[in-house]
Amino acid sequence: MWFWLISTIVGSILGNAADSWFSDTKFGGWVYRKIDQLGTWAADKLNIKILKDEELWKYKYPNISKKLEEIENRLYITEKMFKKKEK
Repeated sequence: MWFWLISTIVGSILGNAADSWFSDTKFGGWVYRKIDQLGTWAADKLNIKILKDEELWKYKYPNISKKLEEIENRLYITEKMFKKKEK
């Protein structure tokens, strides 16, 4: 039992590290964009409502949506600045 617990934790840590490295590469960005396009296609083609709920929510509450996007952009810029200072 301990083996499974420890291997799960170590696998999670290594997977997270690999994912964060992969997302910063050009190929990783391309892969994530393609996955997003696939999800959008699936939502349109298969009429999956769950994947469309976020867009409907943004349309219904534009002020809150705009504020969330501003906060996300500020967080993204702050993270980039923090990464530059680490190097």
